[in-house]
Amino acid sequence: MLREALFAKIHCAVVTECKVEYTGSIVIDQDLLDASGMVVNEKVLVGDCENGNRFETYIIAGERGSGAIAINGAAAKLSDVGHRVIILAFCQLTPEEMAGHRPRVIVCDEKNRIAQTILYDPPAKV
Repeated sequence: MLREALFAKIHCAVVTECKVEYTGSIVIDQDLLDASGMVVNEKVLVGDCENGNRFETYIIAGERGSGAIAINGAAAKLSDVGHRVIILAFCQLTPEEMAGHRPRVIVCDEKNRIAQTILYDPPAKV
């Protein structure tokens, strides 16, 4: 049996752009992708900390060091520039894999630079 678990999280990133007239996706600075382990085209769940909206989309790489967090397409109506968002990626693990899995959390500063990296502890019991 596989269990769904948090793979990685980008915490409190600040939205830098919202473009409704785009085919969809979220653009994320390549530095944040590298640090979190998230990859281009990966499905993510995005939660807006300012209004509580949540939506799923997929990742497009942004320019390295740009601090870009751009929400595109219909989802751009669910957030706004300056809003803080949490970006979550999930994975499916066997119980054996889950026992040692440590999700990576990247905490952003106000310019979407890496302020802190946290590795969550694996579960005490699976």
